[in-house]
Amino acid sequence: MSEIFDESVTFEGLGLDPSVLKGITEAGFKHPTDIQARLIPAVLSGKDVIGQARTGTGKTAAFGLPILHFADPKVPMQALVLAPTRELAVQVAAELDELGKHTSIRAVCIIGGESMRDQSGSVKRGAQIIVGTPGRVMDMQGRGEINFKNIRFVVLDEVDRMLDIGFRDDIRKILKSINRDHQTVFVSATMDVEIERLARSFMKPDAQKIMTVSGSLTVSLVDQKHLPVEPWDKRSLLLHLLRHEDPDTTLVFCRTKATVHKVTQYLRDKGINVREIHGDLAQSKRTRVMDSMRKGKLDVLIASDLAARGLDVEHISHVINYDLPDDPEVYVHRIGRTARAGRRGIAWAFVCPDQGQLLTEIEKLTGTLIEKMEYPDFKPGPVPKDVRDERQRDDKRRSSTGSTVAERAKPQTALDGLSPEEIAAKFPGGVIPKGAPSRTLGTKFRSRRGR
Repeated sequence: MSEIFDESVTFEGLGLDPSVLKGITEAGFKHPTDIQARLIPAVLSGKDVIGQARTGTGKTAAFGLPILHFADPKVPMQALVLAPTRELAVQVAAELDELGKHTSIRAVCIIGGESMRDQSGSVKRGAQIIVGTPGRVMDMQGRGEINFKNIRFVVLDEVDRMLDIGFRDDIRKILKSINRDHQTVFVSATMDVEIERLARSFMKPDAQKIMTVSGSLTVSLVDQKHLPVEPWDKRSLLLHLLRHEDPDTTLVFCRTKATVHKVTQYLRDKGINVREIHGDLAQSKRTRVMDSMRKGKLDVLIASDLAARGLDVEHISHVINYDLPDDPEVYVHRIGRTARAGRRGIAWAFVCPDQGQLLTEIEKLTGTLIEKMEYPDFKPGPVPKDVRDERQRDDKRRSSTGSTVAERAKPQTALDGLSPEEIAAKFPGGVIPKGAPSRTLGTKFRSRRGR
């Protein structure tokens, strides 16, 4: 627990308003997490802040509590929180309203896929905090439904993902349209040099960087294991795990929407209480799925990476990487959906024979050895016919060339098969060049040939 909470500090000691403290107490918190203990005082002091902390360590409250503390109930639209996905925006708005329920401060969520008229009505009723995705925020600002004239705080949540999925230009336009002096806070679980450089370009020169990540990007409360599996055995292995383990709620990540749908249908046919969520699902359906999960009415959720951000459900006990993500940072955010705020969690990854290097890259980023998990009672299925046929064709090609795999892998050179005397005749003096001559032939101009 000491990895997450700073037990030397209390929320009372941070100097927050009593109405805010009452909401924190009712939420069941006494000690702040490490990122909260460090970021809240920095924001309260008026600093622009870049904050990096592990997933599940309370970054929303870290930036949200100072806003609730400072916000003026009589001033609309004084804080803007941008999130990369609709689900994260909904989650942030709900958490701010819960923490601020004893204040007069309210948040409104503006996202695509839902009625702009309803969202505009919510804004007009006096919301002090706007939480939304960049596209819908820009749209409503362009229509005059919202304005930035009162903005005092701007927050970019999960900033790495925001920039990664193409919101860079939108963010730049939004921030440039805010003319009055304001505080800017960027938070994320991962933060490379390029992202930090871009973040600082939107901030004051004395912006403070706060990092609570040392060693591993994933909390030790997540028990991480990998299971070697052939691609054609993934579905049966997943079913086997769900039937033989005792998960509370399981979140399964797939790489594509098509795989999400196929796996969901397979498990449903086997009698599993399962739903799916991905980008092609209508927002109303996505909302219903998330509500079912939060109310404990769902055993398994099959998801694309849409749900890797903003899914904060206390009872997610297992996260399964059905497909390993190509980007190791996505793995960090996926498994961060379990072991939230001091609870234990389990993360399993299915690893195919050709994915050893990808697993190594994930281990390097997270600073964690992901041990192999043995499951001897699982019986792999037969090799599919198309795979057998492909292997037979490979064997025939090898036999027709008369060479072994090792022989074919050996690089061929112009010296192969020559005797020592023939080599000496070709290279008087015994100096054998190691590579082709430079195309520039000693000039400072590069040839276009071969480009």
